Amino acid sequence: MASVTGTPNGNLLGLSRDELEQLALTCGEPRYRGRQIYQGIYARRLRDFASLTDLDQGFRQKLSAHYRVAYPEVQAEFVSRDGAVRFLLRLEDGSLIESVYIPEEDRSTLCLSSQVGCALACRFCFTALLGVKRDLTAGEIVGQVLAMVEAQRIPRRARLNVVFMGMGEPLLNLRSVMKAVTILADPDGVGLPLRRITISTAGIVPRIPELAREPMRPKLAISLNASTEEQRTALMPLNRKYPLSALLRACRAYPLRPRERLTFEYVLLDGVNDSDLDAVRVAELLRGIRAKVNLIPYNPGPELPYRPSPLERAVALQQVLTGQRVPAFIRISRGQDVHAACGQLSLAGWAASTTRTSAP
Repeated sequence: MASVTGTPNGNLLGLSRDELEQLALTCGEPRYRGRQIYQGIYARRLRDFASLTDLDQGFRQKLSAHYRVAYPEVQAEFVSRDGAVRFLLRLEDGSLIESVYIPEEDRSTLCLSSQVGCALACRFCFTALLGVKRDLTAGEIVGQVLAMVEAQRIPRRARLNVVFMGMGEPLLNLRSVMKAVTILADPDGVGLPLRRITISTAGIVPRIPELAREPMRPKLAISLNASTEEQRTALMPLNRKYPLSALLRACRAYPLRPRERLTFEYVLLDGVNDSDLDAVRVAELLRGIRAKVNLIPYNPGPELPYRPSPLERAVALQQVLTGQRVPAFIRISRGQDVHAACGQLSLAGWAASTTRTSAP
């Protein structure tokens, strides 16, 4: 059986439609057989080639002998009191990553990782404590979605949002992220509307115009978190390489679709970046950008010194921003009690549990 580039250990997960069509051709089958495999793996969520009954039995047997469809292994599930679930996933090389399922009244959100760990060393982020080991493949990214929807028994046509806000910096792994996005957003693939997929970046400035040129472009969120260059450099060392001024120039040049806004995420750290003056400066920074701001009270933990801003501070900043005609929303992160909230992913507690665990 012919091998195909991009199939580590014969795993077909993450291959594009074109790659699976080429696989069919190299196996002596018509091209359309590859499309049937593609739809079976992603749209129908099948992992057993025997279930691909639109293929002839001989081809199914050949596929079963040489290939497989393997999701990341669910090593543990940590269930929050608010319904969010932090998934600890083991990859085929033994690396561990985390993904989060967040149920809401009319939809669910899946928070995905793009790297094993993170290299950016943001001072308030627990994932930064891990460092970075490697990028994820497109298959490992798509596999997070399929593993979570299987574990949560989410039906195929359920309303789902996907956000790249887990471990890692998506724009440092743009090729694999966009390959995964293409599979996720393809109606013949996983079938998620592109408008329900968001990539969040800490500000890898040269990759922002690259993302803008992608034919299947998801929404973009910018992790801002500061109102001055000095403040941002202290919180996000990346600002030394890609300063706030350069980041905002890239944002102003970013081509937005009708009714689309750039989202700016602003983590509120008590006494650090949460004054009314900070809000005034943020409004001035965003002048001329079609934007909205998500104000996110910090999600704390014992390893880092910061505290979340009181809710009344968040409300005060929201009022200042809206008064400056900048739409602002307060986002209270879900899953704080199981380390599933924004900035908390750090493999916490994984060694103590290999089964579904609920917060006390």
